[in-house]
Amino acid sequence: MKKYIFKTKIIAALSLLTFASCNDYLDELPDNRTQIDSKVKIQKLLNSAYLSKNSYALVTEISSDNIADYGISNPNTQRILEQISYWKDITEINNDDLKNFWEECYLSIANANQALHSIEEYHGKEDLSAEKGEALVARAYLHFLLVNVFSKNYNPANSGSDLGVVYMEKPEKTLNPTYKRESVASIYEKIERDLEAGLPLINDEIYKVSKFHFTKSAAYAFAARFYLFYEKWDKAEKYADLALGNTPKLRNWEKMSLLPKSAKVLSKAYFEDNSNYLLQTSTSNIGLIFGAYYTGGRFSHTQFVNDKLTFNAPMPWAPNGVESSSFHVRPSVYPATNLDKVLLHKMPYLFEYTDPVTGTGYNRSVLTPLHAEETLLVRAEAKILQGKFDEGLKDIHLWTSNFYKVNTQVSIEENNQFYDNIPYASSETLSVKNKLNPAFTVSAGTQENLIHYLLHCRRILTIHEGLRWFDLKRYGIEVFRIQYDASSIPRIAESLKPNDPRRALQLPADVISAGLEANPR
Repeated sequence: MKKYIFKTKIIAALSLLTFASCNDYLDELPDNRTQIDSKVKIQKLLNSAYLSKNSYALVTEISSDNIADYGISNPNTQRILEQISYWKDITEINNDDLKNFWEECYLSIANANQALHSIEEYHGKEDLSAEKGEALVARAYLHFLLVNVFSKNYNPANSGSDLGVVYMEKPEKTLNPTYKRESVASIYEKIERDLEAGLPLINDEIYKVSKFHFTKSAAYAFAARFYLFYEKWDKAEKYADLALGNTPKLRNWEKMSLLPKSAKVLSKAYFEDNSNYLLQTSTSNIGLIFGAYYTGGRFSHTQFVNDKLTFNAPMPWAPNGVESSSFHVRPSVYPATNLDKVLLHKMPYLFEYTDPVTGTGYNRSVLTPLHAEETLLVRAEAKILQGKFDEGLKDIHLWTSNFYKVNTQVSIEENNQFYDNIPYASSETLSVKNKLNPAFTVSAGTQENLIHYLLHCRRILTIHEGLRWFDLKRYGIEVFRIQYDASSIPRIAESLKPNDPRRALQLPADVISAGLEANPR
């Protein structure tokens, strides 16, 4: 078995950091890449084929229309949050910047590639097909994250020329390799190739802590989301069916409603729920910014956004707005001077000490990038886009009846009546109904109205998770940035048009300096 050193311009000077664990969810196995010559070592290497320190979630959530700007008088901010919120290229550096996300993605890809290479060279008697499946799916997933953050959304008309990322398919052996960005279409083709090759090989039996690995359910859920973004609705439905099974195990909101109304208790219950397919740890301020703290308070999911556009906004079954008593777990409201947050506690704030004596360490959290509820709404959307309106609405009802404790049943006719009678959002009027400008066809009338309802449900379900940004991209929805003026009156300060190139977030500056082509601006 040969030894390999990973050195590339893209991930230069990276090292894996070892932390003193503050709880079981932050424990990490050592990364042994010196000589990968056994099944156990390959499995250990694959632990490092997942993100455990960085995520896109904070950047994409702050970029979306789930956030309002409290105003320049609010001191609870950071320059990086101001850049993100107004869609500027990020020049600030901290644990939540995209430089760290980019680097960890490619480092994790390098680990997956080394595992695949070692599997090919392995001459032992043990079967490594499950490990190969995991490596292929992990590699596909990481490239899927990269291309959707740093590129335009997929569409058949333009993705053949739109700038994608670099698809790494083998361990890097040279010191200074040259890379070139492939097209979005090419990246999607390679993701599909890896995904379809890896899915049949996944075997849950090899995992000791399955929630941090691609089990069959997690892999199917990823496949469902991938094919939804790839505009292959039938395959999105197929894989969502496989992930969900005959009786989907949705989050137990009713049980959570009986818990103490504590951010710590509720966020712990959220990531421990059996509906989660995949968990991820992250070195991030996300638990503070989307938690009951002043940190990042200038850019928040505010009461105004909540009342007009999200939790308490009108729904087809509540045309005058959803009452707070309708929720199993009522969103928490935090009003104070320079603080205006409405939160659904999902991401815990954890502190990981590197030196308990001096009290220094890292802010950490636990994220849920794949879960049954989101997969259910992926299936609903795929059905609606195939013209299966009754089936799509049935899936929406399955989610709403689990999330709310009131009657949420509506007919297609009632849904049409609701959306036909409200205006589209504009710079003059905010609305839960946005003008849709997708590259694919959405027919006026029933299909469009069901998509409006579906997107509103997805927005509520995935609040704070960063997924709203990708829906805004896929459907070409204009993003309005609400800002409070000196009198605390909200107004639309700026907007991001459907064709604005800034929807493809900019590559890290050092990656551009190393020779990769920057996104147009």
